[in-house]
Amino acid sequence: MIEEKLSSKAKLLIAVAALGYFVDVYDLILFSVVRNPSLKSLGLVGPELLNQGLNLMNIQMGGMLLGGILWGIYGDKKGRKSVLFGSILLYSIANALNGMVHDLDTYAWLRFLAGIGLAGELGAGITLVNETLPPSKRGIGTLIIAGVGASGAIFAPIVSNFSSDPEWWRTCYYIGGGMGLALLLLRLGTFESGMFLELEKDVKRGNFFQLFSHGNIFKKYLYCILMGLPIWYIIGILVFSSPELLQSMGLKGVITGGDAIMYCYLGLSVGDFASGYLSQVLKSRNKAVMSYLIIAWVLTIYFLYAMSDISVVYGNIMITLLGFFGGYWAVFLTSSSEQFGTNLRMTVTTTVPNFVRGALIPISLLFKFLIPSVGMVNSAAIVGALCFGLSIWSVSQLKETFGKSLDFIEE
Repeated sequence: MIEEKLSSKAKLLIAVAALGYFVDVYDLILFSVVRNPSLKSLGLVGPELLNQGLNLMNIQMGGMLLGGILWGIYGDKKGRKSVLFGSILLYSIANALNGMVHDLDTYAWLRFLAGIGLAGELGAGITLVNETLPPSKRGIGTLIIAGVGASGAIFAPIVSNFSSDPEWWRTCYYIGGGMGLALLLLRLGTFESGMFLELEKDVKRGNFFQLFSHGNIFKKYLYCILMGLPIWYIIGILVFSSPELLQSMGLKGVITGGDAIMYCYLGLSVGDFASGYLSQVLKSRNKAVMSYLIIAWVLTIYFLYAMSDISVVYGNIMITLLGFFGGYWAVFLTSSSEQFGTNLRMTVTTTVPNFVRGALIPISLLFKFLIPSVGMVNSAAIVGALCFGLSIWSVSQLKETFGKSLDFIEE
């Protein structure tokens, strides 16, 4: 039934955005996967592997925060299609060049440029799909984009394990850059948003500071950001720390950080499809997100306090389940995009996910700060209660947007 109602151009747009986000996530996760072999190849050893790795990750995140703002403003001023082209061109070239680095400074600059490029892909794709598809089908388009995209994080560790060559990490970057550049050919068949083209010339477009100029607009923007906090709490705290957390629970065996990330993103990918479908069935973004949040919080409490003497298989199952119920990224992005008018929609849809990713910095700092006084498990629980509480409250404050017309502007 969906195929009968969607035009071939709309299907191509969804496919291009989904494949673009797949490459986006592959490149985003790849650095974490090849961090140690790449830094060892540059001559780093011991504690410097972690210290410089964290520095490079923060540099990449800084590029994403800056890129989210720049691409969002550009997309609202000049068009969504140009961002789809420009962002993937930038991060594809930057990632291909990452395979050629021989010093840390060049590596840092290229991670920064890659971060800027990575920040624009998802927001442009979601905005274009939301403004093109019929209101009742918008959730279908975004669940395909987010679900297919999340699987890029599974592909990255698989590719990294193809060879034991210590220089294989360079090829992994070449593969990411090559996939992105190949996608540019598909992008030539995409089209600009009709809503954007119909905006009157005197309408203010892409004014980032307009989001802070009016109390109601700012609160709505803040609620959208807070709604996504548990997703990166699960990824950045529970899953990232799962090797240590599970060992403290009596894990019988070893779960590596790479395996934990892979199983988490497996859950996220399937969860994105399921949450998007749930929002279509319930005809509600808010109910779908709230359902996932409540179940994810219950699972988090169980994960932290009710498990002991567990096997590696059971540990991986729990990580996958946490990923699944943290997989409301598609609905979260759709709802955020639908909350705002056409003259600010791209700015919001691009900055919100990058600010959510950036929120991992204060979340992780609070987590580390609390560990000496309350322990790792209790610290994770306290931070989790804060993230889930803020998110649940924010969803309760946002208006339902399912089926809402997006042909309006923010004054």
